[in-house]
Amino acid sequence: MTGRIALNVAAVIVFLCSVFPVYWMVNTALLPGSAVKTDVPHFWPDEFTLKSFQSAWNGGFVPALGISLAVTLLTLVTALVFAFLASIAVSRYRFRSRKTFIIAILVIQMIPAEAMIISTFRVLDGWHLLNTVIGLAAVYIAMVLPFTIWTLRGFVNGIPADLEEAAMIDGCTRTQAFWRVTFPLLAPGLVSTGIFAFIQAWNEFVFALVIMTRPEMETLPIWLRSFVQATKATDWAVVMAGSTLMAIPVIVFFLIVQGKMTSGLVSGAVKG
Repeated sequence: MTGRIALNVAAVIVFLCSVFPVYWMVNTALLPGSAVKTDVPHFWPDEFTLKSFQSAWNGGFVPALGISLAVTLLTLVTALVFAFLASIAVSRYRFRSRKTFIIAILVIQMIPAEAMIISTFRVLDGWHLLNTVIGLAAVYIAMVLPFTIWTLRGFVNGIPADLEEAAMIDGCTRTQAFWRVTFPLLAPGLVSTGIFAFIQAWNEFVFALVIMTRPEMETLPIWLRSFVQATKATDWAVVMAGSTLMAIPVIVFFLIVQGKMTSGLVSGAVKG
């Protein structure tokens, strides 16, 4: 009994430590800039105002949101399609250089992406893809694809191939067995890896800063940096308001897909 209480208390402490930064961000966004700069902390929005949100919204949020959504969705869909096909290939089929391919995926993940910024910039410049959604999305796809393939491979290996063979004995073709049996069980894995790809593309800063040099092509992380200037004091209330607006699409995405992560893992596979 004592151990359970201690675990519950520890869980509450971890929860509060995780939630407090988010609360502080929203709380700061709801305060005027003068209240944020005082030495006395405001633990609740006792001087409630929405001016910071208005400033952030009118400061170019909508165009940056459009660019970020376009890049992120293109990265997400393309990475999942290629990772899905590659994970099926390395898990279900035996071919020459299969182990080499798997090892290459691990080695590629060890290379810091920032080490290839100059070469990436030169390649995109030669292809005339700087300041384009396709150019930035191509870089993000290359960044998230190795980990996405490796993660999906684990999900595919966790689904017994006997299920497909049983479906084929019942009269399904190999393609029908895959789409009717394996693919529904693989859906939670696609969602989990899709979340990783989404977050990576949504929050990435360095490559977006180098590739998207025109103001009208800024993604949200680059747009948020525009409120932090060396020539004048930073309005942290507006920065926090912009951060809150930037977090809303991520929250919406999680609310949409979170059910798929916890349900349907073995739905319809075997009935005993």
